[in-house]
Amino acid sequence: MIEKLEGLEAKYEELEQLLSSQEVIADQKKWQKYAKAHAELTEVVSTYRTYKRICREIRETKALLEEKVEPELKDLAEEELEELQEKKEKLEERLKILLLPRDPRDEKNVIMEIRAGTGGEEAALFAADLFRMYTRYAERQGWKVDILSTHPTDIGGFKEVIFLVKGDKVFSKLKYESGVHRVQRIPITESGGRIHTSTATVAVLPEAEEVEVEINPDDLRIDVFCSSGPGGQSVNTTQSAVRITHLPTGLVVTCQDEKSQHKNKEKALKVLRARLLDKLQREREGEISSLRRSQVGTGERSERIRTYNFPQNRVTDHRIGLTVYRLSEVLDGDLEEIISSLITYYRAQQLQEELGQGEASA
Repeated sequence: MIEKLEGLEAKYEELEQLLSSQEVIADQKKWQKYAKAHAELTEVVSTYRTYKRICREIRETKALLEEKVEPELKDLAEEELEELQEKKEKLEERLKILLLPRDPRDEKNVIMEIRAGTGGEEAALFAADLFRMYTRYAERQGWKVDILSTHPTDIGGFKEVIFLVKGDKVFSKLKYESGVHRVQRIPITESGGRIHTSTATVAVLPEAEEVEVEINPDDLRIDVFCSSGPGGQSVNTTQSAVRITHLPTGLVVTCQDEKSQHKNKEKALKVLRARLLDKLQREREGEISSLRRSQVGTGERSERIRTYNFPQNRVTDHRIGLTVYRLSEVLDGDLEEIISSLITYYRAQQLQEELGQGEASA
């Protein structure tokens, strides 16, 4: 591990020199490439430098203890040595996690699909709450949200909403949001004050480039029709809405939010590519062991992952047993604590898997 870390630190220092050279500064494309590589190494190199400093302090403290010193000074040195050893162990664990192979999809933008589940109109309102939560979180991260398709209800909910989130390492942060989200609250339509339970499903798909998923035009059936509003009534007289059916897989995508048929078709194809890439990924994962599938940890969509309980002001993520009592802040996009905890949990699982494979091959 140390040899690998030394190599990364040397690479980091090389990139620092390149970024300050006039030749690279003059070439913005090259500068951005090096700056990105430098940023990706910053955390692991910073952690490794802290680790080396702690190791040096441990050596110095041990050397002090070998000398003849006053009892009080010896006690202080022993106490400090114990604290330093604890820090060293924690840093070693952190470095092991930082050195794990990265998911190649982490850099990608994502297409999120939120659909109302059980609970009728209340489920549709909850889907709208989740959409707002993720858009507010995206704002906090400096990401951009582009709505691709919506199927609204009469009272402000969504039967379905599909949107693209663009920015830095979006998939790495949102990939664990896939699954069934459950809400417990008194619906506005409930006169008796009873708490109802409703659900919505969230799918997080990495955006697919055209080169990643090749779609044969002969495999598509494209239908056009007039867009409709929440109650099903036609909202315009032009056939701008587009429905694309991928014949080999039976996947169907409908987009009608834009007034332009061309723009709706473009958005529908974007969603179709993401779904096809996701389908291919899931088929590949199906070929590997169940242990490996659990390590990937993308979150099965049939799995209930989180509960939002309004009476108790509580949000619980069932996968990691995390509960926070600030529901309103979470629904306003303050998701960082939950998402960071999920990333740490699944990276630790991945580390256990890597260690298990290492022991098996030894």
